[in-house]
Amino acid sequence: MAEPETESTDLSLRAAEVVADISETDRPQERRRVVSAFLKAATSSTRVATSGARAVGRGTRVVQRRASEGTGWLADQVVAMAPRLRVRDRAVLQAQFPGKSPDEIADALIEGAARAAAAAGGAVGMASALPVLPAFPVEIAAETLVLVGIELKLIAELHEAYGSPAPGRFPERMSAYVAAWAHRRGVFMIEGGLIFAAGSPLARLLRRRLVARAGRSAFSLGPMLTGAAAGALFNRRETRKLGRDIQRDLRRRALEPPSGPWWQR
Repeated sequence: MAEPETESTDLSLRAAEVVADISETDRPQERRRVVSAFLKAATSSTRVATSGARAVGRGTRVVQRRASEGTGWLADQVVAMAPRLRVRDRAVLQAQFPGKSPDEIADALIEGAARAAAAAGGAVGMASALPVLPAFPVEIAAETLVLVGIELKLIAELHEAYGSPAPGRFPERMSAYVAAWAHRRGVFMIEGGLIFAAGSPLARLLRRRLVARAGRSAFSLGPMLTGAAAGALFNRRETRKLGRDIQRDLRRRALEPPSGPWWQR
């Protein structure tokens, strides 16, 4: 049975709030506390104890298969969460990082997002050290949603830092950044449009990315505290890599003359 729309909306809203809280704080304990509270709320509101128990110990391949079956729902959550994210515009970033160049601001944003992603993976790993793990698939979905939110916020703020935000109103810009996350490119580098209709190339790509990301999140649920360490390390590395890839595209745009239909909008 599908979850009520209000519950899904609440989940995307809570995830967006968590992303803002852990991305913009320098206190590691606060990051872990916020993520742990979100995971607890997500698992307590979901009735998947039986399926979760069966999933424990089956490894990444099983998680990937289950994630594939549910990525339509997860993709909907990502799209719903995106316009709820708190994104700092260029003026706010310059005020928070006075005297810093776009590259220096971008470096700070990438490292902050990497630390937030590590905290998310570490919190899920700590949960796996508990004697009973009642909601394994739900924690995978919750971690994936938070991680994607951290990276979407990073992509949006990198575009702001370099003075190259996507066009349109805020919801339209955030949809463009979801596409950028799926493509692993700056918004202006994306070809083929930004249509998320079911069956569209972008929708299929987003779902594939989410399948892969949810499968990798299984490392956070490894035995005892090794899961926390593995989850933190993997998430930090992957988020930093994504940030550097987007930063490279934005630097390239700054060096190349405007051209193509994107610039004419």
